[in-house]
Amino acid sequence: MGADFTTDQKRYLEGFVSGAKAVQIARGAPAPSTAPVAEMTGPDAASHRAMARQEAQGRKLTPEEKAKRDELGLDSYDRIRSHARDGVFPKGQDMLRWKYHGLFYVAPAQDSYMCRLRIPNGILSHWQMRGVADIAQAHGGGYSDITTRANLQIREIPATSALDVLEGLVALGLTAKGSGADNIRNVTGTPTAGIDPVELLDTRPHARAWHHYILNARDMYGLPRKFNVAFDGAGTIGALEDTNDIGFQAVEVKDGFGVAPGVWYRLALGGITGHRDFARDTGVIVRPDDATAVSAAIVRVFIDTGDRSDRKKARLKYVLDAMGFDGFLAKVEEKLGAPLTRVPAAAVAPRAEPDRLAHLGIHPQKQAGLNYIGVGLPVGRMSVSQMQGLADIAVRLGDGDIRLTVWQNLLISGVPDASVAAATAAIEALGLSIAASPLQAGLVACTGAKGCRFAAADTKGTARAIQAYCESRLALDGPVNIHVTGCHNSCAQHYIGDIGLIGARVPVNDDGDTVDGYHILVGGGFGSAAAIARELYQHVKAEDAPLVVERLLKSWLDHRAAGETFAAFTRRLDPDALKALAEAA
Repeated sequence: MGADFTTDQKRYLEGFVSGAKAVQIARGAPAPSTAPVAEMTGPDAASHRAMARQEAQGRKLTPEEKAKRDELGLDSYDRIRSHARDGVFPKGQDMLRWKYHGLFYVAPAQDSYMCRLRIPNGILSHWQMRGVADIAQAHGGGYSDITTRANLQIREIPATSALDVLEGLVALGLTAKGSGADNIRNVTGTPTAGIDPVELLDTRPHARAWHHYILNARDMYGLPRKFNVAFDGAGTIGALEDTNDIGFQAVEVKDGFGVAPGVWYRLALGGITGHRDFARDTGVIVRPDDATAVSAAIVRVFIDTGDRSDRKKARLKYVLDAMGFDGFLAKVEEKLGAPLTRVPAAAVAPRAEPDRLAHLGIHPQKQAGLNYIGVGLPVGRMSVSQMQGLADIAVRLGDGDIRLTVWQNLLISGVPDASVAAATAAIEALGLSIAASPLQAGLVACTGAKGCRFAAADTKGTARAIQAYCESRLALDGPVNIHVTGCHNSCAQHYIGDIGLIGARVPVNDDGDTVDGYHILVGGGFGSAAAIARELYQHVKAEDAPLVVERLLKSWLDHRAAGETFAAFTRRLDPDALKALAEAA
């Protein structure tokens, strides 16, 4: 047995293995290997040892952990093929296993699959966009959604088309592998990477390197829960890296602090805003080319130490809470076989503030005579014809790239000055806009009850209604972020919105009948203004949400101090005062 087990744990494991062997023999099943768990080898060994270690401590594994030990989702492809041939959807823990291939069975919201892609740094080519549109047309609902991880999802996929979608994506140089379940999700980065006039660092090579490492290291699929990594190059548009488990923040390190001056990544850990926490500065800086090695070491420590008995506590934040940052980083250094580089806060130059409107409209690139155009998409949804039209604009009038953002919109880059007017007209002909309106710029919504079985309300419908209602009644002179999420998974990150709405079933009578509705929060923020929003209203009917939001915004316009943002306004006043002002608005 390995040195990391006590004598009592060794005896427990020996008895556990012997008992399992006896039961399986009695049932006529193949007996498990009698090799000690601590001596396992291979890419799955670390996660299986972590499971056994927690069982040896008397903790009960979650059903999901047992399912992963029985069959890791990566090994289920043949059965996915069989299900597609027979036209049937997965049941039980196979629903989890299928997600390892990017397939989500979303019943009862829709009796179909959703497929989530992996697009590192959110950048794809015009021909990939057109190819995804073709797949969505032939095998999906004729549209796609941009996610809050700068990614694409195809919905309404029948059981018989599962392999057509997965293999069609691979033919495009794309993949859905590991985009769901307990895996490292899509790798995000600065959407203007490589073209941004103010960026410190081009994040594209580092996001791609980490993306390909994940795809080719099987042990990266042995996590206890999902994991998010983001690279922010300090460009004009923020990457919301402080909401990730690992946030790499490009910073300029000054001379005179014992390390080479220049641009490094500052390492932040533990962001999970659905659990009301942002990634915190560790005091560690990382050479950009070392980011993949450091990420892998962090993930491997998480595999060893993450909770596998409680899904709600199985995220990196809780490991950090239990071990402390110093204890956790010491284990990371053990995995790396080298010390991490630490500098005091004074060694790092201040970072420029991102522009909250820069993901919409026309903006000059660092390349002279070229521009990127931010295209607004109502709550991130594009029809197939719009996808095809955008692909055509990108190749005909731009550099051929399409850049997705965490704000559920996209950029068309490399547009020459002489082509800006034509590109703008072509975008508008698709029924889309480039206008950087304060509400459009900050409106974010998850899939909602029409496409997700966890959601308690139609979030996209509500978000559209809020925008239409408020824009027709208010003249906002600054950005306001409104995040509409359907459940406590917080895919739309309601806790960081100036206004956040989280779906709830609202009682309407004494018979237990309910309708779509929300709890409403205010005062969230991100980056240098990071804050967790606080709840202001409970059980607001969805039909009443636009009016409530309009009153909150009007009370801010009427009573704010000079230059005071909505978030600062709502943080300054107590809840009762805010409600009184809103009700009088």
